Amino acid sequence: MTQQSVEPKTSPEAAGPGSRVPAGRSWLDRYFHISERGSTVAREVRGGVTTFMAMAYILLLNPLILGGEDVNGNLLSQPGLITATAFAAAATTLLMGFVGKVPLALAAGLSVSGVLASQVAPNMTWPQAMGMCVIYGVVICLLVVTGLREMIMNAIPLALKHGITMGIGLFIALIGLYKAGFVHQGVATPVSLGPAGELAGWPVLIFCVTLLLIFMLQARNIPGAILIGIIVGTLVAIVVNAIVDIPAKSWSSGPPALEGSAVATPDFSLFGNVEFGGWGDVGVITVGMIVFTLVLAGFFDAMATIIGVGTEAKLADEKGRMPGLSKALFVDGAGGVIGGVASGSGQTVFVESATGVGEGARTGLASAVTGLFFAACLFFTPLTAIVPTEVASAALVVIGAMMMQNARHVDWSDRSVAIPVFLTVVLMPFTYTITTGVAAGVIAYSAIKLAQGRAREVGAFMWGLTVIFIVFFALNPIESWLGVH
Repeated sequence: MTQQSVEPKTSPEAAGPGSRVPAGRSWLDRYFHISERGSTVAREVRGGVTTFMAMAYILLLNPLILGGEDVNGNLLSQPGLITATAFAAAATTLLMGFVGKVPLALAAGLSVSGVLASQVAPNMTWPQAMGMCVIYGVVICLLVVTGLREMIMNAIPLALKHGITMGIGLFIALIGLYKAGFVHQGVATPVSLGPAGELAGWPVLIFCVTLLLIFMLQARNIPGAILIGIIVGTLVAIVVNAIVDIPAKSWSSGPPALEGSAVATPDFSLFGNVEFGGWGDVGVITVGMIVFTLVLAGFFDAMATIIGVGTEAKLADEKGRMPGLSKALFVDGAGGVIGGVASGSGQTVFVESATGVGEGARTGLASAVTGLFFAACLFFTPLTAIVPTEVASAALVVIGAMMMQNARHVDWSDRSVAIPVFLTVVLMPFTYTITTGVAAGVIAYSAIKLAQGRAREVGAFMWGLTVIFIVFFALNPIESWLGVH
């Protein structure tokens, strides 16, 4: 990790071809190494604004996933969740800008939020769930400091990494389809199209229109396609609701309308609601599995995203080394702690940072600009409340589709990877838990390699995971056999 954390050099290579480092630079230029990286303040500001526009949709989607009741039946404050989402994104992105000094923006990871909403919150109080989020963030920070993060990344087969990403994508897409009312729990079938085999009501139709619009914008490579689709979908919902006079109960989150002022004081009612311990009813093994799942969900794509965006910004060399990489990875881990304390879920680097890099961003100043925009959103939570759940849900399906693109990296002709990946992908949405998919994929991978006489290829770390996951699946019958229950 020492090689990865080298500081940027004031050399022609660091500044880029044909660039010059002017004399008498401002403190802003010197602190962020703007001239050294061949950029300007104007480019950094433009890049920061572009990145914010590309990922602003998270202010709508994260509360949508996390929203609902906790294990005690307490309804979570929607304004509180929006405030937590904006605050955590602002804090971590500003931290990345001023400490990491690279053009990377962070916000709530939808994969982490999915785990918290589906596996953690239903079994714990909300403060306990956020405590788990803080713990996973601390674990990732420790992995970065000790250098184990990269070791673990290398120990897990690449195909399984792609499978986990795809499985989480399908899981997120299912959440979107269900919250939009497109998919329902069936009467004669496990699931159905709409409540009775057909779509019902105007809101779900507006979901379909929004979904198609975003896909069409993406097909045209329109920057900020998701945000544009959400805005247009919301406007369509407002117009249709005014013309047709749709019953209020037809909308999942109420009719699309602004009540009162567009500006409001941030709602920090959920801030600091963190509790550690009190997990007796859940069990130590389950708690361990939850933390492990959160770590997997939170850090798999981070390193690849950081290096990928850094390469596009011409900050990384051919070996993936770039200025401040270790700091960037640490800030990404710290995002779990910050998100947990804020009750906004774990924060992670967003691939949308590449849009700002495409506009010329090369330094942490762009991240600082993005972070300031997220901070400004703290005072405009009433505007986000206008967006219907049906419109926001369309973006979840789109993101799920984007994550499925990893399928092209899997060798489907090799059964030793195709079968584990298949199980990983399908079991996440089918069982509504990410842990189950990961566990099935790991066990299947080890078992097939063993059957092929290639057990050594699995590695000690994967064999250890295999044993743990076998215990996870067999826990109930073992406890019954031992008379624990």
